[in-house]
Amino acid sequence: MFPAPDALTICFAHVAYQMQERFTLRDTGIKSIQVRGRETLAARLKEAEILVVSGLWRNELLEAAPKLRFIQSIGAGTDQFDRTALAARNIRLASASGVNARAVSEHAMALILAMARRLPEARDNQHRKHWRGMIGDLSQREDELGGKTLIIVGIGRIGGRLAHLAKAFDMHVIAFRQNPAAGPNGADEVHPLSDLPKHLPCADFVALTCPLTKETEGLIGAEALAAMKPSAFLINAARGRCVDEAALAMALIDKRIAGAGIDVVYEEPLAQDSPLWTLENAFITPHTAGETRRYEDNVLDILMENLIRLRRGQAELHNQVV
Repeated sequence: MFPAPDALTICFAHVAYQMQERFTLRDTGIKSIQVRGRETLAARLKEAEILVVSGLWRNELLEAAPKLRFIQSIGAGTDQFDRTALAARNIRLASASGVNARAVSEHAMALILAMARRLPEARDNQHRKHWRGMIGDLSQREDELGGKTLIIVGIGRIGGRLAHLAKAFDMHVIAFRQNPAAGPNGADEVHPLSDLPKHLPCADFVALTCPLTKETEGLIGAEALAAMKPSAFLINAARGRCVDEAALAMALIDKRIAGAGIDVVYEEPLAQDSPLWTLENAFITPHTAGETRRYEDNVLDILMENLIRLRRGQAELHNQVV
């Protein structure tokens, strides 16, 4: 039997998020503690039956967690957790998959709009107090999205919502997923991932919203970038390792594609000597697509649903991993 709420302690572990503060406002009667670092987590984990964590987790912490019954990941990724070790200790694990689907899809759409409307250039001009004049060269003007083709690689929760947003701008959306039989999820058409190379030349925007897998790692490399139109833009709201970063930098330097809006890079933070920092046709946000004012509450909604299921003895958790 899972402990009653008044017998539980939840440990919230994150370097910045205000998890405990938002949880306290729910007045659940469940005791909670907040830690900000790995050393403090190791010291206080022995008090908790529930752990809400992501980046601070290390599998050796299991030895410091005699009472632990359930881990709710703060993020969608759970590769950092040893599932076999958790199962051996009868510790359940759930991800926060979908927690930021709305936020990331909106951010990807914002990057598309920023590149089409040349907003990074406008901001740079503002800093220089430069009022740009009218442009005769059509290829150098701001553009409209209506009628443009958007390729979305990964048409799950995030990609599906991005497809719906893009359709509101009258874009033609082509989706790619591992299993096309799962449906287009708002796109005009859907194809297997293996067909991506032959469709790249027709895209005005290529947006990555896919998970990092062996099929998607390095998916956009020199060959894929060479297949894109010189007027096309790459949008990466997936994982940095889905793109060959050196090949992307060279494609941008040589203007073989028009530009890139990227929220993720191969290794974060982006190295100070990366050429991406200073390229006018690169627009970088620091992996903030999913980090909104509602993020903590979105995670807590999943946590509370899973605590109800655990209390009822239900076998299946929301976003169950173990």
